Amino acid sequence: MALLVLLSTTSWKVEKHYCMGRLMDVAFFESAENCGMDMGFDDADNADNISKMSCCDDEVILVEGQDNLKTSLEDFNLESQIFLTAFTNSYINLFEGITYKATPHEKYPPPILVYDLQLLDQVFLI
Repeated sequence: MALLVLLSTTSWKVEKHYCMGRLMDVAFFESAENCGMDMGFDDADNADNISKMSCCDDEVILVEGQDNLKTSLEDFNLESQIFLTAFTNSYINLFEGITYKATPHEKYPPPILVYDLQLLDQVFLI
């Protein structure tokens, strides 16, 4: 859900610079570098004619993101706080390690008693 909100609120810009029909530079989120072939003239009358004769072309793809998201503290009521606290606690406890106590003799069977030694030695607990 957070990824969806992030992607929908981010503005995306892809700018491409073509020189003589060849793609020279592609830039994401910033301006593409110029190839240096643009002819700059100081005369304003010739600027329109030069832009028509220019060998360079720029293409900009712009996707505007949402900027009208408003969060208010009134939407965050007591039930939401309780749920958020319980969810966070259970999520953190998911990754705690399980304490395993190894028993060194669990794979060895006990010895087989053939005789009752307490009765043979006549040793009794009183």
